[in-house]
Amino acid sequence: MDPILIKYISIILILLIVAIAIARTKKKDFRLEANKLVELLGGKDNIVNYSFNKSRFIVDLKDVNLANKEAIQKMGAQGIVEIDNQLKIILGENAKQIKKYIRELDE
Repeated sequence: MDPILIKYISIILILLIVAIAIARTKKKDFRLEANKLVELLGGKDNIVNYSFNKSRFIVDLKDVNLANKEAIQKMGAQGIVEIDNQLKIILGENAKQIKKYIRELDE
């Protein structure tokens, strides 16, 4: 086989491996995100009820003071609205993925 062809194939393989590695590091682990969100809301026992409305996660809490709103915001929430013991957390495009894993935590 031609040495130049071997070099090109080697370079292409290396670039492919690097591209796959970059793609894996950018992929979010939504199961981990859901667990962390539940923890930041004061734990599973603090959550009375929850629902999803498009990009929003609406959660009723026993004690809203146990929720770490600042950490939820840093986690990527685009906004948080607090009304009494209810939080409306705007999750954006990740809402569907997180919804799936939060429902799994309920089972």
